[in-house]
Amino acid sequence: MIEAPVSAQLALVVLAAYLVVILFAPMLAPYGEAAVVGDAFAPWSPQHLLGTDSLGRDIFSRMIYAARNTVGITFAATVLAFLIGGAMGMVAAVSGGWVDQFLSRLVDILMAIPLLIFALLLLMIFGSSVPALILIIAGLESTRVFRLTRAVAMNVAAMEYVEAARLRGEGMLWIVRREILPNILAPLSAEFGLRFCFIFLLVSSLSFLGLGLQPPTADWGGMVRENVMLITFGQITPLLPAAAIAILTIAVNLVVDWFLNKTSGLAK
Repeated sequence: MIEAPVSAQLALVVLAAYLVVILFAPMLAPYGEAAVVGDAFAPWSPQHLLGTDSLGRDIFSRMIYAARNTVGITFAATVLAFLIGGAMGMVAAVSGGWVDQFLSRLVDILMAIPLLIFALLLLMIFGSSVPALILIIAGLESTRVFRLTRAVAMNVAAMEYVEAARLRGEGMLWIVRREILPNILAPLSAEFGLRFCFIFLLVSSLSFLGLGLQPPTADWGGMVRENVMLITFGQITPLLPAAAIAILTIAVNLVVDWFLNKTSGLAK
């Protein structure tokens, strides 16, 4: 039985609650995602638990749908970033020579440009559709994945059993799949959690700036922007989607910290 500290157990409970909301959003939301069901900026009431926004849409329902939209796009972009960056990193580590130099210098050039500014520029050029958003974010974040994958894969590629596999005539794909990948799964798994958090915050930031998910699609970053004026009236409604972002980020980080301690042998 896996023992986890209290912080990790609480984080897992939080993540499980988020997962339930994501999977059963249409069943949990009392109204449709973009349905206008009341007056603009209606106060909290039994009919509208968190009030309504500037168009009369139920904020509680949009918070629920935003979980599916924001987390879904983040997860898709994270997986794609790892597929791209991980594959390139392992190819660079195993091949070496000019292949490694070319890929590394290309990644250095891309990483020299501030991530948020680069993302804003690309989204202004290619638009803010969901596929474009996922592809652009995944492409930019894959450079970070590449650096880590290359670093840990190079350590394994220098081992004697990998050299023995080369001498036996094994191909690159076999070496990567059988010798390198199994030995770097732990750091890559931890990096997946951390990269998920970074991409999650990036998606929310882009939506807050108006270049992420576009209306009427609900997402937490956009909801903060849509309802920010309520802060001047002393209402905490705009802080709720921001709190949802923060809670999920903290929970993922706590689980990643626990996982790193377990895999590194530091945990007792």
